[in-house]
Amino acid sequence: MRYGFTTGSCAAAAAKAAAYMLLTGHEKNDITVQTPKGILYRAQLVDIRRNGQECTCAVIKDSGDDPDVTNGIRIYARVSFSPESVQQAGDGQPLITIDGGEGIGRVTLAGLDQPVGAAAINRVPREMIEKEVRQVCELCDYHGNLSVIIYAPEGVYLAPKTFNPRLGIEGGISILGTSGIVEPMSSRALLETIRVELRQQRVLGACVAAVAPGNYGLEFMKRTYGYDLEKSIKCSNYIGETIDMAVELGFSGLLLTGHIGKLVKLSGGVMNTHSREGDCRMELLTAAAVRVQAPAECLPKLLSCATTEEALKVLDNTGFRQRVMDDVMEHIAFYLDKRTAGKLTAECIMYSMEYGELAATAGAKQLIEGLCNDG
Repeated sequence: MRYGFTTGSCAAAAAKAAAYMLLTGHEKNDITVQTPKGILYRAQLVDIRRNGQECTCAVIKDSGDDPDVTNGIRIYARVSFSPESVQQAGDGQPLITIDGGEGIGRVTLAGLDQPVGAAAINRVPREMIEKEVRQVCELCDYHGNLSVIIYAPEGVYLAPKTFNPRLGIEGGISILGTSGIVEPMSSRALLETIRVELRQQRVLGACVAAVAPGNYGLEFMKRTYGYDLEKSIKCSNYIGETIDMAVELGFSGLLLTGHIGKLVKLSGGVMNTHSREGDCRMELLTAAAVRVQAPAECLPKLLSCATTEEALKVLDNTGFRQRVMDDVMEHIAFYLDKRTAGKLTAECIMYSMEYGELAATAGAKQLIEGLCNDG
């Protein structure tokens, strides 16, 4: 599958090209930058506008085969001369100031890569932009200061489709990337988003991480506990890695809430619940049924079920549903404790759409009461 380039690579390429055209007076139709991963990015330039004091151009984002919401948008850079009164950087080098314009979000909450009030242009893209623009300054023997404004008008409309509103980034998209490369269908971006959300919660003072695979069961959680799953960190299938991050970031507790279709896999120690990693739901439910001595005639029925909701009906008809669920939760608790290695307290609530709450660990209700009071 074809890889693409991050918004950070696009911004660096546009900034380098705009600086080159401003300082040389020559128009350029493409530019090459080196990504942090060492892969060269040759970007085509569009919408070039020049005058004596500033130059603007754009690069069209190519995400390769990754389903990225920002694919195809224009990332602009406007480079202009800064007033001579602006202090230069150390060693007499030009001062390169970098800021965001239209369509680039602004940070409103602590705990992110950039401080509150700054444009959502992360550290690595800022370093890339500065490095490429400085190279142009050296090439042109220019020792003055330059201002770089990154903007993306389409970002205003795309921002609600990203995680930015949840993170406290308002008004646009973020300029991101640590490698400069978008790996197709990669889990890296999602895992990094989970880490950012956890880190932000920790900086804001949270001691308990509320985690859920998604919003499945949103109404159940609101109705039963008065808790809004939107406030939880969405870990998707990456339950184990999310637990590891919570431990690393110093949380003292973690509350995992989710549908039995995902969480039953944890009772077998499976911490990545994606079906491509293995689908053992019915086998695990059947094993639990054997352990609690459910009627033998229900076991083949369990194994032939297509969904966990269907399996719950089979168990309900035998009168063993609750005993099986308690056994499943006992094993989930074991594997959660094993994963945390005693470094935080992990609690769990498991539910279904038809039967509501199925089982919970001993301290789960106390944790969720605390979360509701904090919220």
